[in-house]
Amino acid sequence: MEKGKDMARDEQDQTTAIEPLSPVSRLFVSPSLYCFIIFTLGFQTRCNPSTILEGVKNTWIKLPRFSSKVEMKKNGKAFWIPVSVRVEDHVIVPDLDYSNIENPDQFIEDYTSNIANIPMDMSKPLWELHLLNIKTSNAESLAIGKFHHSLGDGMSLMSLLLASSRKTSDPEALPTTAATKRNVGSNNKHRWLVGRLWFMLRVIFTTVIEMFKYLLTLCFMRDTKTPLMGKTGDRVGSKKIIHRIISFDDVKLVKNTMEMKVNDVLLGITQAGLSRYLKRKSDMVVEKTQILEKIRLRSTVFINLRPDTKIEELANMMEKDSKCRWGNFVGFVMFPLWIRSEDDSLEYVRRAKSIMDIKKLSMESLLCYGLIKFTMRIFGEQATESLIKRIFNHTTLTFSNVLGPDEEISFFDHPMSYIAASALGGPQALIIHYVSYVNKIVINLAVDTTVIPDPHLLCDDLVESLYIIKLAAMKKGIHKMEV
Repeated sequence: MEKGKDMARDEQDQTTAIEPLSPVSRLFVSPSLYCFIIFTLGFQTRCNPSTILEGVKNTWIKLPRFSSKVEMKKNGKAFWIPVSVRVEDHVIVPDLDYSNIENPDQFIEDYTSNIANIPMDMSKPLWELHLLNIKTSNAESLAIGKFHHSLGDGMSLMSLLLASSRKTSDPEALPTTAATKRNVGSNNKHRWLVGRLWFMLRVIFTTVIEMFKYLLTLCFMRDTKTPLMGKTGDRVGSKKIIHRIISFDDVKLVKNTMEMKVNDVLLGITQAGLSRYLKRKSDMVVEKTQILEKIRLRSTVFINLRPDTKIEELANMMEKDSKCRWGNFVGFVMFPLWIRSEDDSLEYVRRAKSIMDIKKLSMESLLCYGLIKFTMRIFGEQATESLIKRIFNHTTLTFSNVLGPDEEISFFDHPMSYIAASALGGPQALIIHYVSYVNKIVINLAVDTTVIPDPHLLCDDLVESLYIIKLAAMKKGIHKMEV
């Protein structure tokens, strides 16, 4: 009898805990912008499913969105509805004959891509975790997760990883990431006031210019049709996910030599790699009507809008009183990519920094986020979908970079080898994500194979571009030392 009362009380509590989806999350559950995240955790040891299962029960399920389903009401609004969760239904250990797998790396690539092409069951919480005790070239075993993007953005899911992990050197300590250094202001009050005023004028001027470009894109300005350009409409082709590990030390070498940020270097590598790929494609065409210099190719670059991203706040983001917001709190900017055949490979990195400095100065990302919320509130979900689809249809790809732990960590007592992650969804044929872990960076490509049938070739071009840029940076560094 008491058990029946407890169940009734639980059902009552669940009913009162109903929560509406945020504007961005509502977009992600719409059929035309359906978006989810695939991530891979490589482990240094064999996987113990029961340990991970118990860890998930003690942490992930405490987060309301991991124990709720999305339900559409008659008025068209979507809500988080708490439900009873059987974790064993979400943590999947496939029954595989590992002895017959000849190429483990190819098997994992096919397995991951297969997961990406299976729609999620909207009648239950929108997450699943696959555990595979298969040895690949980079790991002894793997965990492959699939999270619906309505659960949260990349920073939210990184916080989930951090909260589920501890340093391998100190099992009781939270992981650490590189801290952002703040510039020290001048003590001269008058100089500070003049500098502040000039800064505000630059912000206003830059924001007006960038938002004007944004409006032009909404109205008619579309990227040049290239072998990377997705097809317009609601049709979504077969998705494939691949990743490649590169050295973080190589990226830092370029960063330090050029005196810029990691994100600038990664954007430079992306520009160089895409230029190599498109040049090869244009050389294969009999009628060479496309000249690289005339190509307009832009990326939507996602920006984290949280003011505080300290490691403690990220790890505690699941707590109710956390200062750091869980969910989808990201804006984006439209980044024009420098597609050229440059003799000086460092020019790709210089251009990336120059353009990103302008984007950082403007308030484009924050205004875009505000525009989505405003349109959703005033004109409804359908109008907001049309606005977002138009942006993605008029641009070529999506780019993002997430900074991971800078010390080795263990995920529920499993020492990790690498982290790979990519988002999929929308009409774009190419999505590029970079995720760092200790001294590694993983290049993640999510492609529509009906548009880009050779994603490994594109990935090779990105890796080769890093190598060429690193050599150029080393020569520049030696030249500085000689001078």
